[in-house]
Amino acid sequence: MTQQIQEPELSGVRNFRDVGGLPTSDGRRVKAGRLFRSGHLAHATETDTEFLGSLGLHTVFDFRNNADHALEGPDVDLPGVRNVNIPLSDPADGREFWKMVRDGDLDQLRAVLGGGQAAARMTQSYRVMVKNRTAEHSRVLHALAEDSVPALMHCAAGKDRAGLSIAVTLLALRVEREAIVADYLESNAPHRRYRVRRGDGSSGSRSPEVMELLAPLFDARAEYLLAAFETIDEAWGGVDRYLSQGLGLTPETLDRLREQLLD
Repeated sequence: MTQQIQEPELSGVRNFRDVGGLPTSDGRRVKAGRLFRSGHLAHATETDTEFLGSLGLHTVFDFRNNADHALEGPDVDLPGVRNVNIPLSDPADGREFWKMVRDGDLDQLRAVLGGGQAAARMTQSYRVMVKNRTAEHSRVLHALAEDSVPALMHCAAGKDRAGLSIAVTLLALRVEREAIVADYLESNAPHRRYRVRRGDGSSGSRSPEVMELLAPLFDARAEYLLAAFETIDEAWGGVDRYLSQGLGLTPETLDRLREQLLD
C-alpha cells in the first residue's frame, strides 16, 4: 500500500489528511502526497503553515462561500500556492440558518432540527449538491487533470463540500465506493470535528439536548454520501455517464487525471 504523508498534529487546522493509498477497482492506488483534504486554513498557526508549506502544494481549492469567509476569515497565505475559491452550496444552507445554529434557543432548534429534520436536511443537501454542482466539480477535475497537483481541498469543516468533492474525484479514479465511504467517515474522529463557536466568539456550553439536535449537522454519516451516490445512479445511470455527460470528462481527460493521481 502507498505510504501516506504522516498525519501531523495541527492545532489550527481540523480534519487534515492525505487520501493516498485508497484502492481502485482495477488494482491501482491513489498516490501519496498528491491529494489532501482538510477543514479551512484560516486559523492555521505558524507551525501549521510551515507544515502545509512543506507539502509542495500547487493548488488549494476552497469551497467556502462569502458567509464562511466572513465568519472564519481568509486562508493563511502559502507562498507559491495557487488559491482557487469555488463556492459550493452549504449543506446547512445560509447565513441565517447558521446564526440560529450558533446562537438560537432550544425552542428554535427543536422546531428546525427535531424529529429527524436535521438528518433529512443533510441527506437532501448531498443529493442537491451532486446534481446541481456539476459545473463546479467538472472544473475541479479538469484542473486536477492538467496542472493542479499536489492539491488540497477544503471547505469549513472539511466534511461536506470538500468531502463530496473528494468523493467525486475518487469515483473518477475508480476508487471502490466502500473505501470512499470509509475515508469520509474518518471526519467523525474527535480531533477532526469542526468547532462551532457562538456569535460572541466563545465556545459556549451546550446542553445534551442541544448537542443531540445539532449532531446530524456535524456528523459524517454514511447515509449522506450514499444519497449522493444514489442520485448519480438515478440521474445518470451510473458513474461512467455521470463523468462523461454530467461533468464533461473525456476518456483522455480521465486518463490524464488517473496518471496524475494514481500509482
